[in-house]
Amino acid sequence: MSFVPTRISAPLRHLALACALGSLLSPGMVLADSQPLALDLPSQPLEAAVHALARQSGVAIAADSRLLAGRHAPALHGRFSVLQALQQLLVGTDLVAEEQNGVVILRSMAEEGAVTLGATNVNAAGFNSDLPETYSGGQVARGARLGMLGNRDIMDTPFNITAYTAQTIANQQSGTVGAVLRNDPSIRFSTGEGHAYENFMIRGYGLESSELAVNGLYGLAPDGHVPTEFLERVEVLKGPSALLSGMAPNGGVGGNVNLVPKRAGDAPLTRFTTSYVSDGYFAQHIDVGRRSDDGRFGIRFNGVYGSGDTGVDEQSKDRTLASLALDYRGDDFKLVLDAYEIHEKLDNGSPMMAGFSELGYVTKAPKPDTNILEGIYAKQVSKAVMLHGEYQLNDDWTAFASVGGARTYYDGFLNGTRIRVQAADGRAKGQTYNQAGYTHSLSGEAGLRGSFMTGPVSHQLVFSSSLLHQDIGRAPTVTGPTYDTNLYHPVKGIIAGDHGSNVKTGDNTLSSFALADTLGFLDERVLLTLGARAQRVRQKMSKPSAYDERRLTPALGIVVKPWDAPVSLYANYIEGLTQGGTVTEVGALNKDEQFAPYVAKQMEAGVKWDLGTFSHTLAVFQIEKPSMVKNTRGSTFWYTDDGEQRNRGVEWNMFGEAAPGVRLLGGVTYTHAELSKTANGTLDGNTARGVPKWSANLGAEWDLPWVDGLTLTALGIHSSSQYLDDENTLKIPQWTRYDLGARYATRVLSKDVTLRASLENVENRAYWAGVFNPGYATVSEPRTLKLSASVDF
Repeated sequence: MSFVPTRISAPLRHLALACALGSLLSPGMVLADSQPLALDLPSQPLEAAVHALARQSGVAIAADSRLLAGRHAPALHGRFSVLQALQQLLVGTDLVAEEQNGVVILRSMAEEGAVTLGATNVNAAGFNSDLPETYSGGQVARGARLGMLGNRDIMDTPFNITAYTAQTIANQQSGTVGAVLRNDPSIRFSTGEGHAYENFMIRGYGLESSELAVNGLYGLAPDGHVPTEFLERVEVLKGPSALLSGMAPNGGVGGNVNLVPKRAGDAPLTRFTTSYVSDGYFAQHIDVGRRSDDGRFGIRFNGVYGSGDTGVDEQSKDRTLASLALDYRGDDFKLVLDAYEIHEKLDNGSPMMAGFSELGYVTKAPKPDTNILEGIYAKQVSKAVMLHGEYQLNDDWTAFASVGGARTYYDGFLNGTRIRVQAADGRAKGQTYNQAGYTHSLSGEAGLRGSFMTGPVSHQLVFSSSLLHQDIGRAPTVTGPTYDTNLYHPVKGIIAGDHGSNVKTGDNTLSSFALADTLGFLDERVLLTLGARAQRVRQKMSKPSAYDERRLTPALGIVVKPWDAPVSLYANYIEGLTQGGTVTEVGALNKDEQFAPYVAKQMEAGVKWDLGTFSHTLAVFQIEKPSMVKNTRGSTFWYTDDGEQRNRGVEWNMFGEAAPGVRLLGGVTYTHAELSKTANGTLDGNTARGVPKWSANLGAEWDLPWVDGLTLTALGIHSSSQYLDDENTLKIPQWTRYDLGARYATRVLSKDVTLRASLENVENRAYWAGVFNPGYATVSEPRTLKLSASVDF
C-alpha cells in the first residue's frame, strides 16, 4: 500500500495506518508479541530483512521506505517474537518498532509533531494475500504469476520476470499496455503509435495483442489497444511458457504478458483523474474502491471517457471503459469476479507504415505525425466477464478454478494501413481494406496446489487443466483501387466500399493437462521445478480438413542460493508451442499434409542479485523456433517443418532504489537472431528481420530533497539497426529517443493531489522505429505532451 506525501501528525498517521491495515489480519493471525518464531535471516539490507520477517511471521509491518533505505541489518539466528526480532534488526539505528492494532509500525525516534509520509511499505502474509508485495521504490513487484504455479517471488523463480505496478502505470501516464512495456529492453513493437493494434516482439519473436492473458487465462484480453486504468499489474515472463500457461492462441513463444485487474484495497479509495494528450485528447477517469466493515467483501470500479485529436495529423480518438471487480475473502475460500466493457474508435487516419521491397532500399523517415490514410476509421468493442475461486482444503492443499467469457468485435480499416514506396522522392502506391469480424472466447482452468515433505525434501505440487474455445467470424474484405500518393506528402486515400456481413470462419479449441512439482533441498536453498503439459490443438474449420494434433511439452527449472547473500543462480529448459502448418500449394508432393504443433525450445541461465533496495538480473538465453519451409529439386517441390530461427541473447535488467530518492528501471539486451535453417539453405546465417542486436531502456526518477513531493523523471530508449527482410537487403538505422517529465504530490483543500507532466520524444525525432510485415517499417511517434491531475476524495 502506498500513500502520497502529506503532512499529518505522527499519532494520527499511525492511527490511520493501523485502521487501514487492520483488516489484513484475520482473527487467528499471529500477533507481534506472540510465541517466538524460529528465524534464520542472513545479514542483508534492512528493507529486505523487514520483508523477510513479515513474510515468515504473517504480521503486517508498515514503514516509510525512506527510513529503511541505505541501512543494513545484522544476521539473525534463533527464536524471537516479531518485536524482539525487530529490536535486533534495528540495533545501531534511530528506528523503533511499535505495535498498534495488530500492525507493527517502524518510526524514527527523531520524529516530533508533523512529519512527511512518503511511500509506505506494508507487508502481510496469509491466505488473503493475492499479489506479491511491491519492491523498494514501488515501480515493480517482488514477484509475479507463473501461470499454473501461481505467484512466486523473483528470487525463487527460474525465469526472468518483471511485474510493473499500478504506481508505475500512473506515474508514467501509460495509457495502454504497450506504453508500459516500453520499460523493458527485450520488448520492441511491430505496430506504430496510433495504430488500431499493439503487437510486440519479445526476445525477437512476435506476440500479438490477442495473446495477452488476464488472470492467467488466454482469450480474455481486450482487442487492439489494452487500456491500463483497470489494471493493478502488468506481468512479463520472458521466453516460452507452454508448461506454465499452455499454448498461446496464435502461437507466440517470445514471452508471456499477464494482466492483473485492480481489486478493492483495505483502505477506501475515491480517485478522480483528468488528463490531456497532445494534440487535443482529453480523458476523465474515476477509480472507486470499498470494503465491507469486516473486510471480507470488496468492490472496485473504474470508468473512463476520452475524446479528441491524437498526435497523428487530423486523426481523432473516442474511448470508453467500464470495469468492475468484486471479491469475497472467506476464512478458507475466496471468490473474485472481474468484468469490463471497452469501446474505441479511431477516426480519419492511420500512422505511417511503409513498404520498401519494390524500391529495393529504405529512404529517410517522414515526419512522425504524418497521416498516410486520411479518411479511414477503425472501431473495436471488447467485453469480458471472469470468475475465479479458491478453496483451502487444509493448511497444505488448495483447489482453484477460473472461467471467463469474452466477445470482441472490429469494423473498418484496421489492417493493411500501409503504402508501398516506389521512388526516392517518396512516390508510392496506396490501397485501403475494409474489414469486419468477431471473436467469441470461452476460457477456463481448474486445478489443485499442495505442499508436503518427503524426508528433508519439500514439494510444491500443482495439477492444472485448461481449455480455450474460440468461435471466429470474418466479413469478406473489400479492397479499394490502387492510387498514387507520396510518403512525405500523402493524399487522401480512395476508400474501399462497404463490407458484407460476418460469417463464421473458425471453431478452435486449445485444451491441456499439466503437472509440475517444485522440490526444495537444503532448507530451500535449492529449488528444482519439473513438469510437463499435454497440449491438444483442434481447428474444426481448417482447410482442407479439420486440424487435430497433440504435443507433450516438458520443462525443467532450477534455482540455487549458494550463499547467505541474497543471490540466486537459475537455469531453465522450457518449450513453446505454435500450431503446425498445412501444405495447401497445388503441385506439392505432400499437399494437404498437416504438421503437428511446432516446438520452440529455450535454454536459459542467469543470476539474480537482490541488494534489498536495488535488484539486478543477468540472463543468457537461446530460443530455437521451427517453421515450415519449401524444398525443391528440379521441377518438384515439397514442404517440411524443419525450418528454424535461432535467437541467442544476453539480458541485464535492473530496478529499485539505487540511492535514497533515486529509482532506476530498465536494462540492456543483446540478441543475435539467426535464420539457422532455411529452404535449400539459401538464407542460412542471415539475420532475422525486426530484431535489433542491441536495445537499451533506462528510466530514472529523482525525488528532489529540497522540494517535498516533487519528482523529476527521464527515460531513454535505444535500438540498433534492424533488417526489414530475411534476405537482409533492406535495413533501417539505429535510433535513440528521450522522454522527460515531472510530478508533484501535495495537499489541496485537505485532499491528496498528484500533478504529472511528461514530454515524449523530446527532440521530435523522425526515424523508422520497427518492422511490421516483411519489407515494411513503422515510423516513430511524434513529440507528445501528457498532462494529468489526480485527486483523492
